[in-house]
Amino acid sequence: MSESPGPLSGSGFAYRNGALCAEGVALADIAAAVVTPFYCYSTAGLEGHYQAYAAAFADQRATICYAVKASSNLAIIGTFARLGAGADVVSEGELRRALAAGVPPQRIVFSGVGKTRAEMEFALETGIHQINVESVPELDALNAVAVAMNRRAPVMLRVNPDVDALTHAKISTGKSENKFGIDLAHIAGVARRAADMPGIEFAGLAVHIGSQLTDLAPFRLAFTKLAELVAALRADGIALSRLDLGGGLGIAYRDESPPPLADYAAMVKGIFGNLGVALALEPGRSLVGNAGVLVASAVAVKEGLTRRFLILDAAMNDLIRPTLYEAWHEIVPVIAGSREAVPVDVVGPVCETGDTFATQRMLPPIAVGELVAILSAGAYGAAMSSTYNSRPLVPEVLVRGSEYAVIRPRQSYAELLAQDRLPDWLDDPERV
Repeated sequence: MSESPGPLSGSGFAYRNGALCAEGVALADIAAAVVTPFYCYSTAGLEGHYQAYAAAFADQRATICYAVKASSNLAIIGTFARLGAGADVVSEGELRRALAAGVPPQRIVFSGVGKTRAEMEFALETGIHQINVESVPELDALNAVAVAMNRRAPVMLRVNPDVDALTHAKISTGKSENKFGIDLAHIAGVARRAADMPGIEFAGLAVHIGSQLTDLAPFRLAFTKLAELVAALRADGIALSRLDLGGGLGIAYRDESPPPLADYAAMVKGIFGNLGVALALEPGRSLVGNAGVLVASAVAVKEGLTRRFLILDAAMNDLIRPTLYEAWHEIVPVIAGSREAVPVDVVGPVCETGDTFATQRMLPPIAVGELVAILSAGAYGAAMSSTYNSRPLVPEVLVRGSEYAVIRPRQSYAELLAQDRLPDWLDDPERV
């Protein structure tokens, strides 16, 4: 079976002699050593996606900052850092991860709507490139923190352009009713205020309207509004030197047709090319989404009155996207065959009806112990996993050519239980 279009295209995963492989390593061989379930990522897929962005914007003053929230393993961040990527972080923890993975502070952007004063202090101490401010209270707090530290905080104001990203409601961030950014009607006044603050170095504007966009029209509308705002601020005597365009480009989970990067880059250059500003881009899903899979084993096949259930050893705590977003993930056997597909509900063992990966999905019959791969799981898979039902976190594996490494070991039950502490009155048998 040859590499197919869609989720496998350019991912680093392909069938070779009937076996699904990550580059030069068969997933079945990894499963035999690591045991399922586990996440597996392809270095070739990660690097290929990043290099496509780098090539598309090679003629621009553009910094590509990987959105760490998509997949926050140090090895993945480090893979991008070695290629010259920056990082877009939304918490002190993500900032510390980016630094530990080798991202230079001057290439780190701190986004997010609810930064604490402690996070602001750490960001200023670290000397990161910019802090994206999303409200007047945040601006005031950051100014106070910076003044107390005798610093000036490099600030971008995030604009809420009131643009419908035409994506899932839970990942749309640029509409007026969303919690993110400062609305267009107030941004000019806030920019003037920021420019006059002693602890603020006002540098420019940021925008991010959502995730998994497969149409350029919402981008074009938001970016056009941003360019018009730049012109208005400059006419008002407010200088700005850079723009942060966020991320949001979608991937193919099923039959989506995301716009080519060349078209996206051409649009960006057409709108901002004459403004004389440096650009920051913050891709996440489009870098890692299709470069990762979740490999699981069939635990049981249950015949119900009206449908068949394929029960896996992976569950919603390992990959919550289908439960949280009703997301589609292609599911394929790790060892291909010519068996006729039949409808089946693919579910996990967690005690929730929502612990379902697919409903009435057409799949070849899968026997107990057989391996399946849930595709396009590189983004918001491991990063959103939990220990619900006291299920230990699963391993993450990174493949490079013909070798692989476990980049997050499976959590042991001892490590899981050690996270809890008994109070004195329960730990002391003498106390009643």
